[in-house]
Amino acid sequence: MYYNGQKLLSLKDINGNEPTYFFVDGNRASGKTTFFNKYVFNKFLKTGEKFALLYRFNYELDSVSEKFFKDIQSLFFQSYEMTDKSQSKGMYHELFVKHLNDESETPVSCGYAIALNNADSVKKMSHLFSDVSIILFDEFQSETGHYCSNELMKFDSIHASLARGHGKQSKYLPVILLSNSVSIINPYYAALGISERLQKNTKFLRGNGFVLEHNFNESASNAVKNNTFLSDRYKSYASSNTFLNDSNAFIEKITGNGKYIFTLKNENKEYGVIEYPDKGVIYVSDKPDLSFKIKIAVDVNDHDINYLLLSHYNDYINKLRFFFERGCFRFKNQNCKNALMRLLNYKMLWYNKHAIRCVYAFEYDALWAL
Repeated sequence: MYYNGQKLLSLKDINGNEPTYFFVDGNRASGKTTFFNKYVFNKFLKTGEKFALLYRFNYELDSVSEKFFKDIQSLFFQSYEMTDKSQSKGMYHELFVKHLNDESETPVSCGYAIALNNADSVKKMSHLFSDVSIILFDEFQSETGHYCSNELMKFDSIHASLARGHGKQSKYLPVILLSNSVSIINPYYAALGISERLQKNTKFLRGNGFVLEHNFNESASNAVKNNTFLSDRYKSYASSNTFLNDSNAFIEKITGNGKYIFTLKNENKEYGVIEYPDKGVIYVSDKPDLSFKIKIAVDVNDHDINYLLLSHYNDYINKLRFFFERGCFRFKNQNCKNALMRLLNYKMLWYNKHAIRCVYAFEYDALWAL
């Protein structure tokens, strides 16, 4: 009836190695959060290994112990209570646990809550988190499209900071990332090439350094369908494997005065990439202006006369990702979306075997001035 993540946790990545990243998305209220909150807390009770809870913004750290523990306490851990304390002037919160109704017992530290936006501060105090053995990031797909500036860079920085310690320059530190199915073109799926590979009938997916489960819980689906206060679109998202934002909100026709940026060639087909400053969007069309001088091929298979390989236009990639992280893309159709995803996936670099590394170095007011 409820989600069980044991199969996901047992999987190896595509190379037969222990994955660094464990992704789970699916329909709403299926029990993903409950299972993994229980999992990391149980791990602490059994082994003493601490966990880190990852959020985006500092304000999300308020009352974090209640957010994390309230449901699993009532279901599984009635004899425990959890509190949290703001540390280092609010840069992070520390979680403490003790047996309920035992006034003589001193609360014991069991984990930390950290915000992505504090990545620089976390790096400077990384020694404080050397006892973390697992990271849990709930709602890694934003329903509002509100991601941190340079989110992947900050995510990678925090992971690298927490992976230090215990006499090792870098230790194995798994990350569990949970979310409802919001958008297949979220920054994490784009970085790992998941956006192109994930299909409606996908249940499990393996890649270099990651495994993914695309979950559907029928019991949760039926409960949501009976809620008369939800819109049809939201019901479809919450009760099925439909991605909330992968709908006409992204695939639509844009009109007006646009600035043609370049022609993109992907899988032997050309697309036009156009900026609409008054609408704040970048539009990908299947009707390119073939007379425009800037023409880019995604890879060598599309390389042709008058086309330059994407490797010559790293600034374009960075600038497009800037818009992408802010939900500012629109597409004429699904083929246009897929072409753009291939472009965004280009040159996402890996280091330390699995870690994502992205570079963002530009300002909005010089966006297309190459």
